[in-house]
Amino acid sequence: MFKGMGDIMKQAQQMQEQMQQAQEELANSQVEGQAGAGMVKVVMTGRHDVKSVTIDDSLIGEDKEMLEDLLAAAVNDAVRRVETNNQEKMSKMTAGMNMPPGFKMPF
Repeated sequence: MFKGMGDIMKQAQQMQEQMQQAQEELANSQVEGQAGAGMVKVVMTGRHDVKSVTIDDSLIGEDKEMLEDLLAAAVNDAVRRVETNNQEKMSKMTAGMNMPPGFKMPF
C-alpha cells in the first residue's frame, strides 16, 4: 500500500514541475494583436504585459478618438490571443487527465 502511495506522490511532484515549466513558458510567450488592418499593433506577453505598440505613420495626423479606438481594439485582440494561446497549450499538457468540464488552471 505504501509503495503505491509513493508512486502517486512521485507522479504528483512530476506533474507540479511540468505545470510550473508550462506556466513559465506561457508567461514568456508573446502574441501580437492588431487593429485597423494591421495599422496598429500591440505585442503582449502571456502575463498580459504590453511589450510594444506600433502605430502606422499615416495615423499620426488622424482623429485622436479613432486612434484611441484602434489602440484599444489592438490591446483587446492581443488579450484574446494570449488567452487562446494559454488554453491551447494547457489543454495539450492536460490531455488524458480527467478534468471536469470548464476547469481552469490556476493562472
